[in-house]
Amino acid sequence: MNAMVIHKYGDGPVSLERMPIPNMNPTEVRVEIKAASINPIDYKIKEGGLRPLLKYDFPLILGNDFSGVIAEVGSKVKGFKVGDEVYARPRKNKIGTFAEYIAVDENDIALKPSNLTFEEAASIPLVGLTAYQALNDVMKLKQGDKVLIQAGSGGVGTFAIQLAKAMGLYVATTASSRGYDLVSSLGADKIINYREEKFWEVLSGYNGVFDTLGGENLEHSFEVLKEGGTVTSISGMPTAKVAKSMNLGAAKQVLFKLASSKYTRKAKKYHANYEFLFMKPSGEQLTVIKDLIEQEKIKPIIDKVYDFKDTEAALEYSISGRAKGKIIVKMGDSK
Repeated sequence: MNAMVIHKYGDGPVSLERMPIPNMNPTEVRVEIKAASINPIDYKIKEGGLRPLLKYDFPLILGNDFSGVIAEVGSKVKGFKVGDEVYARPRKNKIGTFAEYIAVDENDIALKPSNLTFEEAASIPLVGLTAYQALNDVMKLKQGDKVLIQAGSGGVGTFAIQLAKAMGLYVATTASSRGYDLVSSLGADKIINYREEKFWEVLSGYNGVFDTLGGENLEHSFEVLKEGGTVTSISGMPTAKVAKSMNLGAAKQVLFKLASSKYTRKAKKYHANYEFLFMKPSGEQLTVIKDLIEQEKIKPIIDKVYDFKDTEAALEYSISGRAKGKIIVKMGDSK
């Protein structure tokens, strides 16, 4: 099969190569990929930024979510059949969606929303699961709560705003003037132009902050929370709790405890909580998201679609930070 591959960490390009079709175990399905999406984690893996958390062998096929058609099912698979149109975020040790085929556990996949194209469906799994787990599983927000979603016009932000509104939350978000109309159309209740004002000077009393930026934005996020509120970050430092959940050794747990201490101290100062989210695949949650999409409560937001052969250009565009919504890579015969 054709696949986009790296042979070492660094800023070199991905290369289009012939690779073996992935082996499939009895609980997996083999999917013919129709489309995949670009996510920040792709270039973090490519550049070696996640080596303390994730170990990969080379050559490595990049790509972290997809949509496609099941071509073969394992002997123990019960919930899916050949020909099913599906979408998923594979497990972290089974990535490789910039390819013509992938093997993925049946617990990690769901039928794709029937009202979406393959390209639209491919835009959903990683950002959808990330937003769902941040708002529901970590912050446990409920109807009427107030949440700040950083970078509302980005790939994660555009989904998270829509999900938050579907949950009955009051949503504030940050955006530039270029992204104002987009986040407004998605239902944001309050929009802070980050070029003109500082969100921590105008917001207060929030139940949660979903941080997608890290740095100064993360540090100031605690200042807008009410007592007992939670900052959930996907761009800050992982905590010892995350290291333990990933079965990393005691040394790494101590390392991450020290690395995240500045945020845990901030949380303590403001009588709040700091959580780092390392999203987990879930076919069950993707089915919930599928239902919301089919009910037209959430729609995909796509910035650009690239041909598979132009995956490197898609990655470069993602790194530029100019995208409003998701960047998609489509295989030749996707529809």
